[in-house]
Amino acid sequence: MYPHLTESHGGNGCYFDRTPEKLVLEGYRRWTAGFETGSVVAWEMAFGLYSELLGRRNGNRALSELSYFIRTLRHCALCPLKTFPFGSHHVCREECLTLGLIAGLQNCDMVAARTCLNAMACPSRQEDVENAAIAFAETLVELDQVLLPIPKFAIDDIISRPQRASLH
Repeated sequence: MYPHLTESHGGNGCYFDRTPEKLVLEGYRRWTAGFETGSVVAWEMAFGLYSELLGRRNGNRALSELSYFIRTLRHCALCPLKTFPFGSHHVCREECLTLGLIAGLQNCDMVAARTCLNAMACPSRQEDVENAAIAFAETLVELDQVLLPIPKFAIDDIISRPQRASLH
């Protein structure tokens, strides 16, 4: 899809502090928590994050695509979506797969993206999840928010690890 990386988001900080990764990871955590708890507080936190990092208009646009992606994924996931708490510098399997899927789509690594998709979604609904992920990934690219590539061997390593209990 988008073979180049934007240099404006580079630097020596933590991977999770990069704006593109923070939008995907913290957006995923907060939006998922909203579904899990039934509270709008987590969704308001996601809106605040996206507005702060992208501005109100662009934040609304990107958050709409994130919402559609997570809503679709929740209906098609092979297992319940899991998360670490907001702001954690650790990632669980589902968070890694989400980052890998969006990064793969943005960086034209369809093997990595397909590997994540196969591990995340039931076969009969993978196309729905893929389409929602593409819309979210493209929106982020249009807003100059491109994730760093995640190599397939790293994704394979995550998939091969035993699954742990949910953290909410």
